[in-house]
Order: sequence, then C-alpha cells, then structure tokens
Amino acid sequence: MNQKSENEDVHPPSGIIYKLKKYFKNPFFIKTQSVSEVTDFLKDAVDLNIIDKEAESIANKAIRLGKTTVKEIMVPKVDMVTVSLGEETDIIIDRIIESGHSRYPVIGNERDDVAGILLAKDILPKIVNGEADFNLLDMLREPNVVPETKKADSLLEEFKTDKSHLAVVIDEYGTICGLVTIEDILEELVGEIEDEHDIEEDDIVEISKGTFSADAKVEIEEFVEFFNLNTDLLEIDTETLGGFVINQLGVLPKVGDKIEIDNLTIKVTHADDRKIDKVLITKN
Repeated sequence: MNQKSENEDVHPPSGIIYKLKKYFKNPFFIKTQSVSEVTDFLKDAVDLNIIDKEAESIANKAIRLGKTTVKEIMVPKVDMVTVSLGEETDIIIDRIIESGHSRYPVIGNERDDVAGILLAKDILPKIVNGEADFNLLDMLREPNVVPETKKADSLLEEFKTDKSHLAVVIDEYGTICGLVTIEDILEELVGEIEDEHDIEEDDIVEISKGTFSADAKVEIEEFVEFFNLNTDLLEIDTETLGGFVINQLGVLPKVGDKIEIDNLTIKVTHADDRKIDKVLITKN
C-alpha cells in the first residue's frame, strides 16, 4: 500500500505529462485550450515540481487574462492601418505592402462604420493575376466588433471558435478606439512575438544635443518619464505620444505642425492623412 502511494507521488498523472509535451513541443498549443484548462494543468505541474518558473509565470499570466480588458492591450486607433471603401486599388496595395499586415479593417461611409475585414491573401492574388475588375465588398470577411470592456480571455475563446484573428474595439458610444489581434493576446502570455516585419529600434533617440527623434507610437508614460515631465499629463485621455499631439492640436496634424509642453517643442516630421508617424522633440 505504501509502495503504491510512493509511486503515485513519483509519477505525475499522465494527462498532465501529455499536455506538457504538447505545450513545450508547440507553444501555440495554448490557443487550442481554454484559459481555465491551461491554468489548471500548468498549476498542477508546478505543484508537482515538474516544470520551472517560466511555466509558472505563464500560468499566472493566463490567470490575469481573465481580468485584462481588450482596451489595455489593443492597438490604439491612431496606429491602426485600415482601408476605406472607395479607395483606389493601387493605394490599397501600396498600404498592404508597406505595412506588411495580413488583415485590415475596412471602414465604410461613416468613420465608425466597419464594413468588414480585408485579408491580404484575398486581394493580392487578383492583382498578381491582372484582375482589375473586382468588387472590394465581395472580398470582405464578417467583422468582429467588441466593446473595450471585453476581457482578453473571452476574446481569445471567440478567436478560437470563429477562426478570426482580429477584432475592432469600440467604446460605449460605438466609436472605434482600436483593434486587437490574437497575437496581442498571446503576447500577454508568452511575451513579445516578433516576425520578419518587426524592426527593433529605440522609441526615443537623441540625434544631437537637446534634440530627439521619437516614434509617435511611444507610450505617453514612457514619454513623460524619459523627459521627466509633470505627471499631470498622464491624466489626458490618450495612450501614445501621437495621440497626445493630436489631443493638444484638436485636429490631425500636418508635417511641420508644432506644440509646446513644459520646456519642449514637439514638431511633426512624418505623417499622412491618417496618423502621425514621427516627431522631433527639442529642449528649449
């Protein structure tokens, strides 16, 4: 009897071993399981001392997914790459090639009307084959539109069920405020996932004494900390430096537009008719 108990202590349940083997063979096995299943089997494995702290960390992150809203992890509206109905085909193709994304929200006649989702793989073959006569609407997939208060683990389950990888996020007034992808959620579990389109670079770079080039996507908290600014700026309803500049000007800025904050002058250096890309920051 004692021998049997000892063996049970030494040999963990086979179900846990099976899931662990699948997980470590393919980390994206996590996508095929519910958050509760992942949490349960990882916690059991930790209790049995058969996995390390990294797996324990993933378990804790999986638990936190249930408390994380999509607003906390979404790509803000100012950084969204979208397509508009009525745009010329060559403009759409240039945008797809430049951004390197695989999915694009398509905006309808109203600025907060999501007509559908365009997949690059649906339109590019037609261009390659010289097909010029096609209807963009016919290519669109059904959009997944979710409230900003939706929990990340719930959205991950939706992605599993409907096989979609992108959702457009709206606020309580139905206004588009961002988008979230399955990659965004997985990065909350396993860390940043880089692909061939990701370029690692500093968000704020000093190019000469007192002059800095900054990516408009830098988080406002990082900007405030970097320049040791008044933390009251964090009370402004914006996520990024680009969003902050737009907030201060009240309009979508053009290249050359400036604002002043504390001892800094922020000048827009790269922008299009949709968003700010780069700014120049000068200490006065």
